[in-house]
Amino acid sequence: MSHIMQKAYPLSWLLLLASLTALGPLSIDMYLPALPQMAQDLHSTPQKIANSLPAYFFGLAIGQLIYGPISDRIGRKKPLYFGLTLYILGCLLCVYANSDWGLIIARITQALGGCVGVVMARAAIRDRLDVEGSAQAFSSMMIVMGIAPVIAPTLGAWILVFFSWHMIFQCLALIGLICLVNVHFFFQDTLAVEKRLHLNAKQVVVLYGSILQDLRFTFPMLCGCLSGGAMFVYINSATVILMGQYHLSQQQFAYVFGINALGITLMSSINKRCANRLSVSQRLVLGGVIQFLGTLLLIVAASFEHFPLWGVMLGMFIVVSSIGLTGPNAMALAMAEQGARAGTASAIMGSMQFMTGLIGGVILNFLIWGELLNMALVMLLCSGGALMAMYQVVKRRAV
Repeated sequence: MSHIMQKAYPLSWLLLLASLTALGPLSIDMYLPALPQMAQDLHSTPQKIANSLPAYFFGLAIGQLIYGPISDRIGRKKPLYFGLTLYILGCLLCVYANSDWGLIIARITQALGGCVGVVMARAAIRDRLDVEGSAQAFSSMMIVMGIAPVIAPTLGAWILVFFSWHMIFQCLALIGLICLVNVHFFFQDTLAVEKRLHLNAKQVVVLYGSILQDLRFTFPMLCGCLSGGAMFVYINSATVILMGQYHLSQQQFAYVFGINALGITLMSSINKRCANRLSVSQRLVLGGVIQFLGTLLLIVAASFEHFPLWGVMLGMFIVVSSIGLTGPNAMALAMAEQGARAGTASAIMGSMQFMTGLIGGVILNFLIWGELLNMALVMLLCSGGALMAMYQVVKRRAV
C-alpha cells in the first residue's frame, strides 16, 4: 500500500513541501554573514543582534503550536495562506527595523508566519504515507531542503557585496511570495473533510496532553529535538567563532557554513541507501552516535588555545551532518501512530525542536568560558540526551 501511495505523490510533490520547509533554514541562515554590518547600522553589538536568532526560534516554537490543531480542524491549505502572508509581512518589518529590539520583534513576526510550512509539510506526508514511506519521504525532502542552508549564507554574503543587509530580507519576502503562489496553484489539501477533528480550545489542550503521554511519540520526539538542538547551538555560535575567533571573511564563512549544511544532504542520501539494510531505529541510533563523536572532537578542540581551524570545521561538520540521519528517522517514528492528529503532533515536535534551540541559545549567554568551549558543552548536553532517548526508543520497539 505504501508503494502505491508513494507513486501517487511524486518528487514534484516533495519539492513543493521541501520549498515550504526551506523557508526556515533560509530565514535562519541567509542573514548570518550580515550580523556585524547590521550591528553597526542599528548602533548595537553583534551579540545583541545575534539574539534575533533565538527570537526567531521563539516565534517558530509558538507558531507551530497554533497551526497544528488548526490544520487538524480546517485542513492543511488554509493555514498556509495565512502563515505565508504573515511571513512576507515579517520580512518587510525586518527591512524597516531601526533598532535591535525592532529587529527582534520583526523576526518573531517573520517566524510566526514562516513556521506554517514545516508543520503542513510534515502533516501532509503523514496523511499519505506509512512509517517506512514517511522515513523515505523525509529523507528525500531533507536532501532537497539541504540545498537551502548551503545556498543561504553564500547568497547572503554575495548580496552584501552589492547591496546593504536590507536586500536580504527583501529577497526572503519575494521567496515567501513565490511559495504562496505555488501553494495556491499546486498544493492540494491532504486531509479529507471527514477526517478533520472538531476541536475547541479545551479539546486542543487535552489533545496536546494525550499526544505527549504517548511514549511512542515522546521518545522519538526527544531524539529529534535534542539532536536538532545541537545544530541550532552551532548556528547560534558559528558566526562568532568562525568570523570572530578565526577571522574568516563573510564569503569564507558562507562557504564553510554551506559545506557543513551539505553534510546534511550527504547523510540524508546515505540514510535512503541504508533503508534495505538497517531499520528506521537503527539508522536513528547511528546518527546519534556520529553526532556524539563530533561533539567530543569539539570538546578536544576547545581544550587547546590555538587548535587548527580544520579540526574545528571537521567537528562542526560531523555534528551538523548527522542531522541527515537523526532528523528523518526520528520524525518518521514519532509521527507513525498519530493518524488524524498528525498536524498537532507535527506542531508539538517542531515547537519542541525550536524551543530546544532557544534554550540552547539562552544557556550560551550564561556560560563563562570561550565561545568554542561554550558551544561544545551545550552540544554535548544535547547529543548525550539524544542518545539516552534513542536507547528508550530501541528498548520499546524491541518489546
